[in-house]
Amino acid sequence: MAFDGLVMAAVARELADQLIGGRVEKIQQPGPSEMILVVHTRERGKQKLLLSADARDARVHLTGCSYVNPLSPPIFCMVLRKHLEGGRIRLVEQVGLERILKFSIDSRDELGRPGEKLLIIEVMGKHSNILLVDPDSNTIVDGIHRYSHSVSRYREVLPNRPYLPPPEQGKRDPRTLSEEQFRMEMMDSNLEAQVAGFLLQKIAGVGPQTCREMVTRAGLPADYQLEHCGDYELTQLWRQVQWVSTMLEEGTFEPTLLLDRRGQPLEFAAVNLTHVAAHRREGGSMSGILEHYYEKITGFRFLEGHRQSLLQTVRKEISRLKKKLAVYRKSLDTAEKADIYRVYGELLTAYLYQIEQGSEAKVQNFYDPEGQETVIPMDASMTPSQNAQAYFKKYLKAKNTRDAVMIQLEQAESELAYLEAVETAVLQALDTEDLTEIRSELEEQTYLKPKAQQDRAKTKKEQSRPQPLSFVSSDGHTILVGKNNKQNDYLTLRLAGDEDLWLHTKNIPGSHVIIRCDQRPDVPEQTLLEAASLAAWFSKARQSGKVPVDYTLRRHVRKPKGAKPGMVIYDNQRTLYVTPSEELVDKLMRSEK
Repeated sequence: MAFDGLVMAAVARELADQLIGGRVEKIQQPGPSEMILVVHTRERGKQKLLLSADARDARVHLTGCSYVNPLSPPIFCMVLRKHLEGGRIRLVEQVGLERILKFSIDSRDELGRPGEKLLIIEVMGKHSNILLVDPDSNTIVDGIHRYSHSVSRYREVLPNRPYLPPPEQGKRDPRTLSEEQFRMEMMDSNLEAQVAGFLLQKIAGVGPQTCREMVTRAGLPADYQLEHCGDYELTQLWRQVQWVSTMLEEGTFEPTLLLDRRGQPLEFAAVNLTHVAAHRREGGSMSGILEHYYEKITGFRFLEGHRQSLLQTVRKEISRLKKKLAVYRKSLDTAEKADIYRVYGELLTAYLYQIEQGSEAKVQNFYDPEGQETVIPMDASMTPSQNAQAYFKKYLKAKNTRDAVMIQLEQAESELAYLEAVETAVLQALDTEDLTEIRSELEEQTYLKPKAQQDRAKTKKEQSRPQPLSFVSSDGHTILVGKNNKQNDYLTLRLAGDEDLWLHTKNIPGSHVIIRCDQRPDVPEQTLLEAASLAAWFSKARQSGKVPVDYTLRRHVRKPKGAKPGMVIYDNQRTLYVTPSEELVDKLMRSEK
């Protein structure tokens, strides 16, 4: 993804068509780096213009989204309101092919005198900024990001300082470049460099993806080097430079958004990126493409942030349990000596009549099938009888320890299995609703502190009946898949009928899967295999091959008393071995739709 000069040119043309002559009615600052200008136009009514100087998501475009504003407006917002509200947009202009856009706005000062102000948005990555400039004196009124020479030796962004545009990059504008100049530039460059890199370095307005697209449209490999370019290759590349130039002159942009199979955005550009493989391509206005992209990417980041927060909690608990299990197993190994102490005590008791007081006793071990002699360590300060009683006491203590450790070990192993199932559900959650359900579950299980009472009540009210994933098999059977432990419980214990088929990966954390039988008790083999593949895909073994999946009738599945969500036991099962397949999941999902 690159907000390059071509994208800015497409945006500038759109904004010029829609905003020039419009009156700035309202100015808002919903975030530390974002501004919203509500512009009223005669032809199109109210339009919302978004300006963002965020280090990661700097951009400018029209938007239809609603934003939450702070209770009190920041200083920069108040400055813009003072100078721009009520003003009319006279000109929207891109600076050359740079990612800089200027809005010339006719307004009046506090005394009612007419004047002009420049609102400038610089899309420069971490150096992005929004500035209000007085064009008469070329001084900065204010900037959304202020900094002095201690931060940047090139320029200061402070009130009453001269406005200096970002430094020029020395690239050639394709609209003014001749073929002879283009060929000379290529010949004077490092011939070992790739053609796409040369275009990026020398041609203004084109980003990395656009350069690779130009190379592809010229019929050359993506990694083609300058030294291999002959007259034919140079001619084909020059045609692509002309293609960009014509696009800029005539405004024949092809705004495109590329999406993967899950609907997540891959790239956007002002041209159709034919060299990028994508599951789906969407067109539209440049503003629409940008809004869709950033809306999706922001939602994805929010989802990932929520996911990582839950994973941190769950993995911390998993680590704690694994340490406890190591301690329990070590204690259990020690406690396994209990039977040895009992044997020593019984042998000493049986041979008391022939054992003398000392540091050891050698007796025949009647528990040994071969009747071998056993050496029993003794405390020389104690009689043989007292040594026997001491061994019986050690035996009882070790036995009690072993029994207690066994209970703790089983509880810890059960809790670990539960948390690993939660971890799998978090990793495979598709949206924030899934993660909210998992968070609610972790709060109920006391792994997380509950939210504030008001928020908790609101969340509970908003939560509806669990919605497991639904698929249709090739044979027409409905297959349901739980997305987390609470959904697994609901699906298996409440929604499924006794004669439905229940599937789950064998000894592997994952989703409960139900094949609805209804009036069709005979489940075809293909449906069974597809359901087993879904169970394998929605499990911790998603990336494995030949995953064992157990299946049985729902009536053979039950939940032990006091078991955690999603934990069940079952019998009368059979086992299938399948390989998880994302293509099959997509196919079955499309069938359901």
